[in-house]
Amino acid sequence: MQAQTFSDDRLSCDAFLGGRLRLFQPRQGYRSGIDPVLLAASVPARAGESVLDLGCGAGAALLCLGSRVAGLQLWGAELQPGYAALADRNAALNGLEAQIVTADLNALPAPLSQMQFTHVIANPPFFDPARRTSASDPGRETGLAEGSPLADWVAIAARRTAPGGTVTMIQSAERLPDLAAGMIAHLGSVQLWPLAPRAGRDPRLILVRGRKAGRGVFRLHAPLILHEGDQHLGDVESYVPLIRTVLRDGADLPFPR
Repeated sequence: MQAQTFSDDRLSCDAFLGGRLRLFQPRQGYRSGIDPVLLAASVPARAGESVLDLGCGAGAALLCLGSRVAGLQLWGAELQPGYAALADRNAALNGLEAQIVTADLNALPAPLSQMQFTHVIANPPFFDPARRTSASDPGRETGLAEGSPLADWVAIAARRTAPGGTVTMIQSAERLPDLAAGMIAHLGSVQLWPLAPRAGRDPRLILVRGRKAGRGVFRLHAPLILHEGDQHLGDVESYVPLIRTVLRDGADLPFPR
């Protein structure tokens, strides 16, 4: 748990979306990779709609979405006060208005506990703490290892979603059974989109979306390939063109129709 505000000497200021967005992140601690950028790009948000990011960390997913789609009402809830302060600072740094609330997922305070949103997003901790060695940094550990079951994340997200709105999450593929079960129990029109590092490789990540009161059939899409070629060739960027435009240009990543 990162309870204290980060001092400037413990932070780096990193470019996202080809430099359109800059985020302060801890040099040692939980740092965002491509996961929140892909999550944000997949959300079908439009100007005037509202978005809640559960477990927003330093704000990467929420602010990537706010940078991509102007005119959104942005809200974030983050358990760790130090990261919540970073999210607030990062919103101001990028000229975005966002309401960041320091809160436990299971005890959201008013007004969040009475609100519903057009879209709820989350990048829940990937790992079961009982099945891994803990990270030495407590803030990083909280960001990586779940404190609440994935089923709780989905149930809480569904309660905060307006009828017809969406819940979108990104998660490790090995946690798919838990996440899919929660989505099917609380939402409709559930779609699963595996993300594979290369052609012929098993997916490592999965994007999952459900719609509040949705009536569409369950859909499992073909994997989205992230990298060109069949192997990693050193410190050279190898993203396929679609993923490159998402990461560098802030392009959309719509779910397949």
